[in-house]
Amino acid sequence: MNFPLYIAKRYLFSKSSSNAINIMTLIASVGVIIASAALFIVLSVFAGLKDYSLQFSSFVDPDLKLLPADGKSFAFYENDRKDLKNIQGVSSFSEVIEERIIIKSENKNLIATLKGVDSNFLNVTHLDSMVSKGYWFAPKSNEVVSGWGISHNLSFGILDFRKSLSLYVPKPGRGQISSIKGAYNAVYVNNVGLFDVNEELNDKYVFSDISLAKQLLNYNENQISALEIKLNPDFDEKKVREALNTVFKNKFIIKNREQLNDALFKMLNTENLAIYLIFTLVIIIALFNIIGAIIMMILDKKKSLNTLFSLGMEPKMIKSVFFWQGSLMTIISGIIGVAIGFLIVFFQQHFDLVMLTPELPYPVRLNSFNIVLVLITIVVLGILASRLASQRITKKLIQS
Repeated sequence: MNFPLYIAKRYLFSKSSSNAINIMTLIASVGVIIASAALFIVLSVFAGLKDYSLQFSSFVDPDLKLLPADGKSFAFYENDRKDLKNIQGVSSFSEVIEERIIIKSENKNLIATLKGVDSNFLNVTHLDSMVSKGYWFAPKSNEVVSGWGISHNLSFGILDFRKSLSLYVPKPGRGQISSIKGAYNAVYVNNVGLFDVNEELNDKYVFSDISLAKQLLNYNENQISALEIKLNPDFDEKKVREALNTVFKNKFIIKNREQLNDALFKMLNTENLAIYLIFTLVIIIALFNIIGAIIMMILDKKKSLNTLFSLGMEPKMIKSVFFWQGSLMTIISGIIGVAIGFLIVFFQQHFDLVMLTPELPYPVRLNSFNIVLVLITIVVLGILASRLASQRITKKLIQS
């Protein structure tokens, strides 16, 4: 049996002769419990906020998006459609044209992004479920669906035939422009719906049928700018990527939902890291109480240490006693703290203890990675703190 560990357990679970040391030890343990519980809760909250922020992108962004490796558009023929349909894991796909345009309503202009989509687009995404006013446009029509932000900035609504709504895009080519009219392609459209996803998308997109986008941009029948793909549930994305690169000879740049929202993911990950480092600092501060408690215990047990030394116990082994005591105190407190944090997050997840709004509970997510991360942080820092405190023991101190 590990004798220093045995002595450390006795010291840890038995009361000291000094009531002040007992109180200090209790305070140190409670500090670590609260700090570890807080770290776990905050990481769970950020995981929930990340899920909440990204759930809206699932209404707009596909599982995979294929962009041309060269240029802004590419030709996509019937044989290519058959090849894409035959790839295992591809549930459905949509042909898309996306381009910056000028949208004009009476005397107001605004730069936006026109996204022309085919009839299969709503099988790939679920944007139609985010149309809060009006309806989704009809195929082969001059109808569009705009974001609430664009509608607000240009002061137009739905099915407002009294206000002319027009889309402009510069004509390709070189040379001098003889007139404004000759410099732009234009189409007149009727807004039939307004979608509400988030502020960024509401201020950016206008959706139309792909035929209208081709007309505006002078694209030919087989010319598109992107392909959006929905994968079969639980199918390996990596295998689909490999199949796409094999079939289309690396013709496309393939991006998943995370890569399409890389700026948002980077921001969320950076915030998560910053919060982790801040609360790790809180744990470090709490561990100073552990160091103080161990040092006080060493001073309180000087007579016992002298006895152990007289019985032949080396100073190195006596150091191990208090190293084990501090490590056990930290690990046990950390486990209790994580357990408390787990219960709080679990109850929030199932019983909505804290609400953001009367209808929206504060988002949290239980994550096994966060449990492991917090426990590793506590164990590593606790071992370092215990090692530092146990170095206070010297042969001179034992014999004094």
